[in-house]
Amino acid sequence: MPAVDIPGSKSITARALFLAAAADGVTTLVRPLRSDDTEGFAEGLVRLGYRVGRAPEAWQVDGRPQGPAVPEAEVYCRDGATTARFLPTLAATGRGTYRFDASPQMRRRPLLPLTRALRDLGVDLRHEGADGHHPLTVVAKGVEGGEVVLDAGQSSQYLTALLLLGPLTRKGLRIRVTDLVSVPYVEITIAMMREFGVEVGREGDVFVVPPGGYRATTYAIEPDASTASYFFAAAAVTPGAEATVPGLGTGALQGDLGFVDVLRRMGAEVSVGAEGTTVRGTGELRGLTVNMRDISDTMPTLAAIAPFADGPVRIEDVANTRVKECDRLEACAENLRRLGVEVGTGPDWIEIRPGAVPAGAEIKSYGDHRIVMSFAVTGLRVPGIAFDDPGCVRKTFPGFHEAFAELGEGLGGRR
Repeated sequence: MPAVDIPGSKSITARALFLAAAADGVTTLVRPLRSDDTEGFAEGLVRLGYRVGRAPEAWQVDGRPQGPAVPEAEVYCRDGATTARFLPTLAATGRGTYRFDASPQMRRRPLLPLTRALRDLGVDLRHEGADGHHPLTVVAKGVEGGEVVLDAGQSSQYLTALLLLGPLTRKGLRIRVTDLVSVPYVEITIAMMREFGVEVGREGDVFVVPPGGYRATTYAIEPDASTASYFFAAAAVTPGAEATVPGLGTGALQGDLGFVDVLRRMGAEVSVGAEGTTVRGTGELRGLTVNMRDISDTMPTLAAIAPFADGPVRIEDVANTRVKECDRLEACAENLRRLGVEVGTGPDWIEIRPGAVPAGAEIKSYGDHRIVMSFAVTGLRVPGIAFDDPGCVRKTFPGFHEAFAELGEGLGGRR
């Protein structure tokens, strides 16, 4: 199989857009992800008065350390969780009245721990409907800073939003974290802040962020490791097949590259080098029990290939997947049962018990891009799989189905 061209990381693109908007000067983002989520984030910045130039291979952002350029704005966050959580935080650094709303799917997703922390920092933030959900209005007058306590056990994005905010406050921030999920995503944030001139300190459970702002830079976006998981999984379930993703190797920021270690434990051959990562299918796929708390976005990928293992696959400590674009844990269970696979679930775990060969069925997507992309991998081995909403992949990878069809043709002789 030739090298797979994976689009840029959604997580890194969203953080880079925030950092570029907050920095002093013009920042160039090289090979950013162009998808519904990231276009929505960029559009939100434009609504707030930032200049964002979007060429095919690079975006340029004129930073405004003093916050939004307009005194009032209405921002629609679409389905994007990073947009819906990061942009109100950025808006709080300016002076004006900014209203944010989002899609019905995003309105259901929680942000109360973040909005509580912002209020504790003196931000005038009002929810129109349910507390802790969109729509909301920020009446901004800058942020003083100081100490704040945060529960990030539901989403690491709450902590990322406050870390990104820290250098834009007058005093800096000390953030005491009582619980934290998806730690690698926080490490991405801290590494990226360093590239924009800010060093975050840590004292036990307290993150220390100095004031002083960011400096503009040129920043290259690495390929999306969560998206790469579908191509790595495709190779793992196909004897003799290989998938190589250039640009995602030993120096990668994203924790989701750790998914290849799960595939290695199951029997795939894995090579991680400086230039990229390769997975090769050996014809063996062993059952296992794995804690995926830190790489929970790849939980559906593993669930989707679990029926081809030689024993049960149990995925633990993934309670936070219940508050993603959908309840991913139940969505995986429901769709596997549709295929005739035996599944058990609990509050924070799912166990898939391979047995009879899965039969084709329509996959219920729940409007979640990761459910569709994961079960596309199952479809390489199970004829007759279809999707009720195949287009929802535009959230992170608009060209996914074309890329995956090409992959399927490349694997044709090996299945």
